[in-house]
Amino acid sequence: MCGIVGVVSHHPVNQLMYDALLLLQHRGQDAAGIASSHNGMFSMHKANGLVRDVFRTRNMRTLQGNSGIGHVRYPTAGSSSEEEAQPFYVNSPFGITLAHNGNLTNMEQLKIEMFKNDRRHINTNSDSELLLNVLAHEIQEATVGYSLDPDSLFKAVAVLHKRVRGAYAAVAQIAGVGLLAFRDPFGIRPLCIGVNETDKGLEYLIASESVALEGLGFRFLRDVMPGEAIFIDNDANFYHKQCAENSVLNPCAFEFVYLARPDSIIDGASVYATRLKMGEYLADKVKREFSQGNIDVVMPIPDSSRPAAMELASKLNLDYREGFVKNRYIGRTFLMPGQEIRKKSVRQKLNAISSEFKDKTVLLVDDSIVRGTTSREIVQMAREAGAKRVIFASAAPPVIYPNVYGIDMPTRNELIAYGRSNEQICSEITADALVYQDVDALKRSISDVNSNLKDFEASCFDGVYITGDVSRDYLDRVEFVRNHSKAENDSMVRSQLPLNLGANG
Repeated sequence: MCGIVGVVSHHPVNQLMYDALLLLQHRGQDAAGIASSHNGMFSMHKANGLVRDVFRTRNMRTLQGNSGIGHVRYPTAGSSSEEEAQPFYVNSPFGITLAHNGNLTNMEQLKIEMFKNDRRHINTNSDSELLLNVLAHEIQEATVGYSLDPDSLFKAVAVLHKRVRGAYAAVAQIAGVGLLAFRDPFGIRPLCIGVNETDKGLEYLIASESVALEGLGFRFLRDVMPGEAIFIDNDANFYHKQCAENSVLNPCAFEFVYLARPDSIIDGASVYATRLKMGEYLADKVKREFSQGNIDVVMPIPDSSRPAAMELASKLNLDYREGFVKNRYIGRTFLMPGQEIRKKSVRQKLNAISSEFKDKTVLLVDDSIVRGTTSREIVQMAREAGAKRVIFASAAPPVIYPNVYGIDMPTRNELIAYGRSNEQICSEITADALVYQDVDALKRSISDVNSNLKDFEASCFDGVYITGDVSRDYLDRVEFVRNHSKAENDSMVRSQLPLNLGANG
């Protein structure tokens, strides 16, 4: 999961890009970057860190021009180096920069094609650099002469859709030409368009979430459709075309559970409204499994589970309390690399209000349980604060399968629900009882808000990989590479620790 943004304006866009990335910061806190375009030349700055730390006044001054793209990245295995911060750049044809949200599932095949057929060099392990080079090659193949028109761009994207598999929402700048945006034929990762009327004419902003548009005064226009390409030239002329032969909308269900901000609208469904519905359906299940008199109070694990917890408490006529106070200066623990870092971060991030727990049976509601580290720490904190019993409820179903479409949960052994019963999971997180949302109920939560949404990418819950190219062998290979990378990283960290040489050291 990452956040991307692209802007075509009649005014300098450096401040606008910066503000847009701040609004998308929740989608990634590992790295940030901006590439702007001015007089046919690119200016770029990117580095590891939060948006506010990456960009200083001196950096902003160099980002000249009336169009640009930006990116915030969250860390996955093997992608925390500064060289893999985005946007990426290639100088041929024309000069192209690209920012990408998602994950390509045929990366190894594309690497071979790049080397043998396209004669392009890939300098990192990033699939985003691969995507950029596929795009660049296909633009070169589709171009006649020295000029580039929208039809040639759409032809290039159409071939890209045939070559590339997986999840991808992307924005790209072509030097001296304009801004290109496209979304994979399944529409797995979100992408939307906003427009702003100025005295000089229309300007456009394309972003991962609608909150970035609204926060900057742009009017939400619509979502980019699955398989569609959008092109906006440097004069802000707008072109679009469906470039995939068989496109179908399957938005990622986990966006609604956790990833997106609640004030965003994705593919016509309010994220906040879907989370209220999740609480409604979860209340039905709690009512079936527990006697109401056995629960004293409902508490959310802040922040993303709050709507579900409030709706659950309301439907069951139970008291709702805020039992945990969140330190907002600590990053989202699900997005943090490494089990020990996540575990330590929970105590820094949350603090229990003892008076709300003392001698009570508490129903804790979280958005999901992925690795279980956070859940275990939270249950222990509730007990230490004086809770008599702790019941844990997840607004999402058990996360049983790896996600290969851009969310950092790619190995089975990292998932607490993999190969375990609910009773075993309950024991692992040390709760007195555990209740999960049903998969069908989760999907209905979204469909109830927008009846046009009927199919979803929910592979981490139901094991259905909609791109059709993810086999057990593929998952085994991904797992092997990730474990190997993790072992190397752990070894590197150990080598940097001070040696205990004893008293005579």
